[in-house]
Amino acid sequence: MAQKFHVKRNDQVVVIAGSHKGKEGKILEVVATSQRARVEGVAMMKRHMKKSSEHPQGAIVEREGTVHISNLMLKSVFDASKRKKAAPAAA
Repeated sequence: MAQKFHVKRNDQVVVIAGSHKGKEGKILEVVATSQRARVEGVAMMKRHMKKSSEHPQGAIVEREGTVHISNLMLKSVFDASKRKKAAPAAA
């Protein structure tokens, strides 16, 4: 049976813990096997692309890494909670 998470694709979320704390974005993908999610603009990493028809010279492409689901909170819940007042001071 598939796992059930508190967030899903296209949800607006805020990162509440870890090195990306305070950042927010839309969930692009949920990786259920590792309990992680790819969030737009968060945990950016560089990928080296081989030469191909799209990249004739090869390229270094920046794309989103994954963040653990437990470090994410729905933006609507975050805005309604006390954390919103505490987050700007911590960031």
